[in-house]
Amino acid sequence: MSSKTLIRTTSALALCLTASAALAQDTTITIATVNNGDMIRMQGYTDQFTEATGIAVEWVTLEENVLRQRVTTDITTNGGQFDIMTIGMYETPIWGANGWLVPLDNLSEEYNVDDILPAMRGGLSHEGTLYAAPFYGESSMVMYRTDLMEAAGLEMPEAPTWQFIREAAAAMDDPENGVNGICLRGKPGWGEGGAFITVTGNSFGARWFDENWTPQFDQPEWAEALNFFVNLMNDYGPDGYENNGFNENLSLFQQGLCGMWIDATVAASFVTNPDDSEVADSVGFALAPNSEGVDRRSNWLWAWALAIPAGTQQADAALQFIEWATSADYIELVAENEGWANVPPGARTSLYENPDYISVPFAQMTLDSILAADPNNPTVDPVPYVGIQFAAIPEFAGIATEVSQEFAAAYAGQQSVEEALENAQAIASEAMEAAGY
Repeated sequence: MSSKTLIRTTSALALCLTASAALAQDTTITIATVNNGDMIRMQGYTDQFTEATGIAVEWVTLEENVLRQRVTTDITTNGGQFDIMTIGMYETPIWGANGWLVPLDNLSEEYNVDDILPAMRGGLSHEGTLYAAPFYGESSMVMYRTDLMEAAGLEMPEAPTWQFIREAAAAMDDPENGVNGICLRGKPGWGEGGAFITVTGNSFGARWFDENWTPQFDQPEWAEALNFFVNLMNDYGPDGYENNGFNENLSLFQQGLCGMWIDATVAASFVTNPDDSEVADSVGFALAPNSEGVDRRSNWLWAWALAIPAGTQQADAALQFIEWATSADYIELVAENEGWANVPPGARTSLYENPDYISVPFAQMTLDSILAADPNNPTVDPVPYVGIQFAAIPEFAGIATEVSQEFAAAYAGQQSVEEALENAQAIASEAMEAAGY
């Protein structure tokens, strides 16, 4: 972080932070969050929030799969461990409908809730009521080494196919120098490798369920998608890719060990940051791929967002923190200290109207990827669910976690693709029947 300690005191931020500050001197809130770079950066600015409001903040920072387990257990048992939870577009509408979250229907006028990108606001609402505020929003896209692509004699299309991605991975793969042609998520967990293989399936014409909620893993589209993924990664991916999620692949790419990486658009600021990335000056971007002839791309739609569990005794203080951390003024605070490339992306319309930000190399591709994601029409054939890398039903998280474990076993060579799909079909069928679908 920059040594600058500038505290912006625009009227909006001042109104947000000083309200009830005198009453908050003995207040402490506990926040559960994911160990992603933007969340870690936010923690570095928390002292400024505390200085302005008197509200102390305690952080519980967890790996993605562990975070989901902890907050889900806490919310479903009314455990009361957290005053703010970092959750996403899957949990928010379901938990809001169950009455487990405090509605964010009293955000201040200065906060300007209408500035939140419609895709993010819609995905974090239930029946028109916002239940979580996006800290950042994302889709997914291709990040690639421009120097290796040029050396291979290839040019990345703005909208590549999976077939081109395999060709490029083969050309850039350099085992003797430790460079993998491609790095992709294989780590078990519905939001880790499970999310990635779901959007890959979408781009091959696959779907989780048909219109009657019958699981579809016994259909040829899933066999094509999973076989393609396994062959691609076995041929040109890193050893042990079945254990790699977002953070593991980020580290590999930053070290120059991946020719391409397809993952969250939010990663762009980290792979282009010369303080952290050895390849910062040679990174290009493209839309997530589709399979030839399939009119769906393998990009998702997601927001890591801050929500207040209904059981908290610190709802007012929690709301003050959410207004601070997800405001346009927080974005400007980060920009003043660390540059526009490092602000939380994908949440506010005004960010993409700001000429200082839109000139950042990956800004337009991030916005294009977000706008191209349609959670209401995620697949080629019709489906009864909403969601791109998930199906927005309560049972999905459990089913998809088990399915992702079966797929990871295939990635590790512990079973065949055919066996993994058979097991996935059985898991999903049994669970859906038990749930009464």
